[in-house]
Amino acid sequence: MVFYVNINGICHSEGEDLAARLLSLHGQLTRVLATYRPGAAAVEQTFVNKDGAGTLKLGQARGIAMLVPAQFGLTVGEYAPNKVKKTVVGVGHADKGQVAHMVRMQMPGIEIAGPDAADALAIAICHAHHGGASTLAQAVARAQA
Repeated sequence: MVFYVNINGICHSEGEDLAARLLSLHGQLTRVLATYRPGAAAVEQTFVNKDGAGTLKLGQARGIAMLVPAQFGLTVGEYAPNKVKKTVVGVGHADKGQVAHMVRMQMPGIEIAGPDAADALAIAICHAHHGGASTLAQAVARAQA
């Protein structure tokens, strides 16, 4: 099950110093997980594009996005972009508009703050569909502890 909490823009940092930005991301994600105590976490698998430096920076931020849930005892699901799109839209090469539309259809009443937020919710929906068995067992174990 996916629960939506409106924290749009919470994990945002600006500036030139990558180390400071990664530290800020770590702190922000830690506060979000400490506050909301999610039962599952998932990220999109990275892909290598023409901008090698950009891909490397994305990988570093993704590492933080995987580290923080692990520090809270969560297993992190990883999904290819095409798998996320196929799960949410029905086709693996859907565009961002189609993804946002189907997220709104599956989570009526929420306000999506742009394509990045729609992508994040699509990853959560994908994880609920494909990662449910293992995360359900973990959630039951945590509830019984």
